[in-house]
Amino acid sequence: MLLLAVLIMMSNHLEEMVSSGRVTGRNPCIVLDSGHGGEDPGKIGVNQAKEKDVNLKIAKKDKRETGEKGMEGRHDKRKGCNAWRSGCRNKKIHDMKARVERINKTMPQAAVSIHQNSYQDAQIHGAQVFYYSHSEEGKRMAEVMQKALLKADEENTRQAKANDTYYLLKRTEVPTIIVECGFLSNPEEAAKLVTPKYQEKLAEAIAEGILACMEN
Repeated sequence: MLLLAVLIMMSNHLEEMVSSGRVTGRNPCIVLDSGHGGEDPGKIGVNQAKEKDVNLKIAKKDKRETGEKGMEGRHDKRKGCNAWRSGCRNKKIHDMKARVERINKTMPQAAVSIHQNSYQDAQIHGAQVFYYSHSEEGKRMAEVMQKALLKADEENTRQAKANDTYYLLKRTEVPTIIVECGFLSNPEEAAKLVTPKYQEKLAEAIAEGILACMEN
């Protein structure tokens, strides 16, 4: 399942931002994307957790958190690649193209995509935010979001990082960041990532990061 939540800034907050010049000519909203879905499980954790499931749970909680912080939300669900083209050979690539198309069609202020990380060294852990190296606005957003994520894990020392390989970062026409909430390859972190309590903490941190990105 593909979930794109369109988060619309509340009117009085938007009016203030327009007068300050912080809002561009793009639509006054943020797109929240839940990575992977359908037949694409994403990473598989050491605890057998599927990345797509963790992403979706955090995204849904984040949609609620942003609502409580003054942003309305609506979401679009599609049943994977086949909803876009039947029998495609590379469903993952086609799904990514569909996400990019949807974001570019919406033309929001920015897009935030939620993911989980994995690495061959099981000791590696910590949330990290990625941005396209050629996007100054994306870099600024990533740094603000990275700081906001300390609310979920104050001991996290990872820093926002440029990346030129993520398809979503390269192809979207608006500033986009990818939030890797943690490492499913790390036993301790994987155990936390599947708990509602930690997912709630991450959702709250991401929601605050989104508002901070729009205010800075």
